[in-house]
Amino acid sequence: MRGVVDQLVAPFAVDRRVLALAGARMADGIGNSFLIIVIPLYVTSGIVSGSAFGLGDSLIIGLILSLFGFLNSSFQPFTGRLSDRLGRRKPFILIGLAGLALTNAAYVFAETYVSLLVIRGLQGVSVAFIIPSSVALVNELATTGDRGGNMGVYNTFRLIGFGAGPAVAGAVVNLGPYTLPSGILVNGFDAAFYIATVAATTSYAVVTVLVSDPESTAANAGADLSIPILDRSGTNLLDPIFTLGVASFFMATSIALFATLQPQVNARLEQGATWFGLQFAAFIIAQVALQTPIGRACDLYGRRPFIVAGMVFLVPTTLAQGFIMSSVLMFLARLFQGIAAAMVFAPSLALAGDLAGEGESGSKLSILTMAFGYGIAAGPLSSGALVRFDFETPFVFGTALAVLGAILVYTQVEETLETTASMPIVGSD
Repeated sequence: MRGVVDQLVAPFAVDRRVLALAGARMADGIGNSFLIIVIPLYVTSGIVSGSAFGLGDSLIIGLILSLFGFLNSSFQPFTGRLSDRLGRRKPFILIGLAGLALTNAAYVFAETYVSLLVIRGLQGVSVAFIIPSSVALVNELATTGDRGGNMGVYNTFRLIGFGAGPAVAGAVVNLGPYTLPSGILVNGFDAAFYIATVAATTSYAVVTVLVSDPESTAANAGADLSIPILDRSGTNLLDPIFTLGVASFFMATSIALFATLQPQVNARLEQGATWFGLQFAAFIIAQVALQTPIGRACDLYGRRPFIVAGMVFLVPTTLAQGFIMSSVLMFLARLFQGIAAAMVFAPSLALAGDLAGEGESGSKLSILTMAFGYGIAAGPLSSGALVRFDFETPFVFGTALAVLGAILVYTQVEETLETTASMPIVGSD
């Protein structure tokens, strides 16, 4: 058993560009995740004026948060395909980070619902330049034998940033206003927006200095970039990458239901914004702890077992959130839901990366990242609409999607590794 553990945790080669890109995504993740907590508080603070289009707070918050995901996901296939055509990744990442920094700063001047929608929409387009190019770059710097581990390292750093933001965002807002050394007074909301701006700017600097495209990317530009829906091999009905995209959409929708329900969760559990931030971050904490070891393990034991098990575990962990009446138990439910998602995310990207041909990474992997983004957008919008029936309904809906996703993966996705190690038996050495 000791030998198996050593094999999983032993250092493995990670290109410095993957580490640099992961660090950059960690920085911009801090800023972007700040907004998930800050925007709902900002909308309900009384600062925002103008027409809310006749929508309640929960639904307008869901619309603002979801617009980011819908535009982000809609543009990803185009930016991913274009980066494949041009054989370039870095310029796309820099364009996206620059747009993210500018839009983060623009929130300081946003005082109407329309301006919030416009800014959040522009952020979605900006991030559409970042995600497919970043994942494609990681895929091209990896090999079949270490792809899962590299994806795990990349996602671990990215998620550290995404998880750190919610944990402190509520506190940054509540502890304001702040007095700068120059004597200028900055309220808590503006302070949060400035932090997000600095984070995106830092990411831009790191990518500019430390990240470069591999020579093979340019050499293989312009490959076959078609995205099939049906399985061309005839083994199954659906193409495996398309199937993983659908499962990723269902998973992301289930995990994102929580974001819009901050007022309802806080009232139901009689807690404040800090507790909600911790519960939101619990999901990320689990992924940060497990992405790299699971990625490494799927390089040894295969991708499919982890994806199937993760989708199955997503079912009870989603359903439980609709019936919990304790802040601590909600934290644990989100933690276990994060474990389920960690078992799906890196192995899915690794499996899709195994199937992507030379020069196709941007197009093929954008199917998964696009689907995940659509799910992150659909989740808040769905919960904002369904919570009007009762608190449990959004989570029952998410559970049904998780069940369907598990069935699809089990029946339509085959293993890609030709040889895998035997799964360890507890007690063996």
